[in-house]
Amino acid sequence: EQFKTLKTEGNGFVKEGKYEEAVNKYNECMKLNSKECAIYTNRALCYLKLCKYEEAKQDCDHVLQIEDSNIKAFYRRALAYKGLQVRKKNMAGI
Repeated sequence: EQFKTLKTEGNGFVKEGKYEEAVNKYNECMKLNSKECAIYTNRALCYLKLCKYEEAKQDCDHVLQIEDSNIKAFYRRALAYKGLQVRKKNMAGI
């Protein structure tokens, strides 16, 4: 029950664009239930918005180990790779 409340609060923060707060709620969810893939894909979305591409990729990798056909995880992992590549190019150009 507390898990559902935390997840709903986290989703609310995402809708408001408060990604750091959402990550904190999803982290609390994981302490209660680390098997729920949606929490990882939701947190990955927040990490993408915060330009934390490596963290986003790790969350997606985790989901894909459990559910190898999770479309959200594939899509968000691709975005994370793209972000990492852009960052690498920018670092090389400095």
